[in-house]
Amino acid sequence: MNAFTFSAAFITFFSVVGPPKVLLAFGGLAQVHPDRQLRTIALIASGAAVLVGLVTGITAPWLLDVFHISTPALQLAGGVIFFIYAVGLVLGLHLGSTTTHQDTPDLASGVRELLMPYVVSPLAMTAVLIEAAARDSFSWRSTVVGAYVSVIALDVICVLLLARILRRTHHATIELLGRLLGLLLAAVGVDLVLDGLADLGVPGLYTRY
Repeated sequence: MNAFTFSAAFITFFSVVGPPKVLLAFGGLAQVHPDRQLRTIALIASGAAVLVGLVTGITAPWLLDVFHISTPALQLAGGVIFFIYAVGLVLGLHLGSTTTHQDTPDLASGVRELLMPYVVSPLAMTAVLIEAAARDSFSWRSTVVGAYVSVIALDVICVLLLARILRRTHHATIELLGRLLGLLLAAVGVDLVLDGLADLGVPGLYTRY
């Protein structure tokens, strides 16, 4: 792997699915799941995230060709989905979540809670597809996947080390941080949509790069 390209890909994935965002999702689960169960959930969800990222990254060019998806269209779709999810965070609506506050939470419910923000994060999957398809080279796709897996591994380590702290964090604090993060993520979603529109040549728009 080229060190520079790996570092660039790592930073990209750290910003979209790194510990600052993932720990907040696990913080909500820590309020209702015991430490041991939370660690098991983290390992299962992370394993699923690695599998999804591996398949998506390696097959990115073929996936885009088979479904006739352009990069701008992917940016628009990922941005819209992520924006909707982020607005839900701001309003305190946990979209797709029906089990967080049940009396007897189990492993399946915990993993299900992490599907959207972690296992198949719209922003992370958009980044994987775009980065992996940027160059027609298996070595580059391997670099992208390696960077993504490294970030997931870092997420797991942080969750395992901070599980007890997350459990002791007051629910109101997690809710407050969640809404603040939702506001920031909504802006990221809008930015991604604007990038997609700019790539399509919409007048008056320009990319950040």
